[in-house]
Amino acid sequence: MTSRPSVWKRFPPQAKTTDKGHGRLERRQIWTSQVLNRYVDFPYVKQVFRVERVVCNLDGTKQRREVAYGITSVPAHVATPAQLLQLNRGHWGIENGLHWVRDVTFDEDRCQIRKGTAAQVMASLRNLVIALLRLAGAANIARELRHLTRHIEKALRLIGL
Repeated sequence: MTSRPSVWKRFPPQAKTTDKGHGRLERRQIWTSQVLNRYVDFPYVKQVFRVERVVCNLDGTKQRREVAYGITSVPAHVATPAQLLQLNRGHWGIENGLHWVRDVTFDEDRCQIRKGTAAQVMASLRNLVIALLRLAGAANIARELRHLTRHIEKALRLIGL
């Protein structure tokens, strides 16, 4: 018995990218569709998509393949498949730019504040500090925090005091 190829594989991908860096080669492909919109029970759905990532070392070893499916409220005339693929790739910027800073610089995972909404308030304050420092042009949040602890007048100016 022969297996049928996935519906997505019957059509060529609508956009592809290949990136080389950190000793790896990463190839991404995307398929998008508006045909499923009326069948997907999700508010404001405008497109569904399938992203396939194939990552391997530059010498071709250790190949890993990932497939992710997504739903977006962005219509096809606003975001082309190539733009959706770029947005999908860019989502790691959030992980690296915010979550990593919160986890490592602020050591958020070990925070023991748990009463009421205090944990949410502290997370909001951390996000506010990161946003203020980014707006002020800080490339390295940890270094800037160390600097501001020694120069309290600069910290006060940053918040408008």
